[in-house]
Amino acid sequence: MVTRDGAPGAGGVDPQRLWLGPAGPRRGRRPAFSREAITAAAVAVADAEGLDAVTMRRVASEVGAGVMSLYSYAPDKETLLELMVDHVSGELPTTEAPTGDWRADLKAIAHLQRALMLRHPWLPGALSTRRTLGPHALAFLERALAALRPTGLGGVAKLEVFAQLTAFVAGHVAHEITQAAAALSPDRAAAEARYLTAVAADGRHPELAEALSAPGSPQTPEATFARFLNRLVEGLGAE
Repeated sequence: MVTRDGAPGAGGVDPQRLWLGPAGPRRGRRPAFSREAITAAAVAVADAEGLDAVTMRRVASEVGAGVMSLYSYAPDKETLLELMVDHVSGELPTTEAPTGDWRADLKAIAHLQRALMLRHPWLPGALSTRRTLGPHALAFLERALAALRPTGLGGVAKLEVFAQLTAFVAGHVAHEITQAAAALSPDRAAAEARYLTAVAADGRHPELAEALSAPGSPQTPEATFARFLNRLVEGLGAE
């Protein structure tokens, strides 16, 4: 069903029709553009200006097509978003064989996901609602499930572990992006540090005082992500 620009069609996206059906019109003359070109144009707009800038009209103008002609490929923005997510998922490597150390493999997978989401800052938001699994996403899922084979977990549990890992990465990257956009000036950061030091010294917050007195850890985004990821992965693997 064709809806107003930006609104999903009634009943949502049918994954079988989207991923196993034809990628474009079956009849008429050969089109001057493809679903791949439309999707790539939408991704480029989202990368540069954010997801809100992606409209059917804007994408049509990017590929030099009329808006109505796009509906044969993506009947609504929701379908276009599905295509975009799977398009960028194609950047994830899928041919590496598991090492047998499932924790190390899972951490490597998470670092790949983080890098992908940082390249495409709109992706964590796009993943916040349920998405279908297109061919590229399925290929990466296969890699993750193979990595989890040594755990002995059942099929459903392995799927849950991968979902949990992906949700963690998406949430962490979304926080990273927000923090980077609202980075404190050196003066403001120093003022906040002085405030916390004063609060910790007032005797009413002993737990905070103990936490602040502990040796600090590296605070680069990469180091922080690695620490959080280690805590998550070390707790996985149990039914």
